[in-house]
Amino acid sequence: MQHTPIRSFLCALALAIGILPAAQAASPGATPVQPATMRLDYQHSGNALGEHYAVERVLVEPLPWPGNMARTIDDSNRGNNMVEVVDIKTGKLLYSRGFSTVFGEWSSTDEAKTTTRAFQESVRFPQPQQPVRVRILKRDERGLFSVVWSTDVDPAAQDVIRKQPPAPVKPIPIRISGPSSEKVDLLVLGDGYTAAEMGKFEATVRRMVDHLFSVSPFRERAKDFNVWAMAVPTQESGVSRPSTGVYHASPLGTRYDIFGSERYVLAVDNRALRDLAQYAPYEFIEILVNNDTYGGGGIFGQFSTAAANNDWANYLFVHEFGHHFAGLADEYYTSPVAYQSSGERREPWEPNVTALHDPANVKWKKHVKDGTPMPTPWPKEEYEADSRAYQQERAELRKENRPESEMSALFHRDLKQSEALFSKAPHQHQVGAFEGANYEASGYYRPEMQCIMFDRSDQFCSVCQDAISTIIDLYSRPAAP
Repeated sequence: MQHTPIRSFLCALALAIGILPAAQAASPGATPVQPATMRLDYQHSGNALGEHYAVERVLVEPLPWPGNMARTIDDSNRGNNMVEVVDIKTGKLLYSRGFSTVFGEWSSTDEAKTTTRAFQESVRFPQPQQPVRVRILKRDERGLFSVVWSTDVDPAAQDVIRKQPPAPVKPIPIRISGPSSEKVDLLVLGDGYTAAEMGKFEATVRRMVDHLFSVSPFRERAKDFNVWAMAVPTQESGVSRPSTGVYHASPLGTRYDIFGSERYVLAVDNRALRDLAQYAPYEFIEILVNNDTYGGGGIFGQFSTAAANNDWANYLFVHEFGHHFAGLADEYYTSPVAYQSSGERREPWEPNVTALHDPANVKWKKHVKDGTPMPTPWPKEEYEADSRAYQQERAELRKENRPESEMSALFHRDLKQSEALFSKAPHQHQVGAFEGANYEASGYYRPEMQCIMFDRSDQFCSVCQDAISTIIDLYSRPAAP
């Protein structure tokens, strides 16, 4: 609300929650009318050797475009993929955004070597006034984007879906700082909450969001965000956890055990996700699952998830949002993952890990003090020895299906042990290149010894903070002085 006329703010809020027709937003003193929001839903199929795309449908969402029309072109160089919307007649680039996909992660698993699967995906963009070509780009072996698929979209075509059913639930405004076109809009969705638990859901969202904005740089940039919440009630509490024989129907199909990893949680019904989310202004989505078991996940530009009732819920919410919001890589490397290493050490696009091919020009060079050794020494062998014992105990606890309190206690002991070890290291609070990151013990490096993306610390390193700020700038409009 700061630096924003009250009338504009109220108009934007009323429009967003569906009580004001879009045309009225053009009244004197109101926020300028935004274009409509178009969405292209498509199928992304294939395996480890190849991939294919096919159009499912094109539709106009119920709410106006929530984004900053002054920043329609993405220059952040994030993501495994990029969507571009190009004017067919002139060739002018109208819109672009980097993103990653669930298919992209799955294609690096063992299953993808023998099985072909299809995944639902969507791209959203401001409705154009003329026919456009929507292009999906993918990084090649050089790390550069090249077109892998394109399809033409005519906003006036008869098969464009223009009428949506009524919203199943209305969005709850959690934190509103101004018009959506000037702010980053975060939508927190709930999955696995019954009708009797809607109060619990809202209280959890408020607690999680308060924590998010206590962590830098979100703390300093809190006024650049709007936050909304929505949840469609379920018949049973919680979401599915197949490894323990628990199956629950839920609107978004969110579940544990993705790619065989017991802690990996993703929503598997993209169409249901987008059909619900379209009734709130959003650019980013975090899904809270009504479960106690530790788990979460995050896909850049898609969504993130977190187990809301776990002792580590605050950490999970922020860590997974780091993946989704800023494309941050995992910096840990001792936990088992489903992905298979190719053995190559290409320079990652993620801003917080590097293959360190050129130590003198590391991508976060501006943060490195003169004289810092590159690579930077740290107690790696001692850490790995401790971690082997920790991972063995963790696996036994899950195998025996022990109470979650025992797993939480193990996490606390592990963090305390790591902090004690790192406190004696001479480069503990310096930016350098610490070997061990991106799920690999060697060949990849992280900027600092500790970070939310490495362990269960409570702060992002300075490089991750920079990377987050870049994305905030892409979506928000600076407040008037």
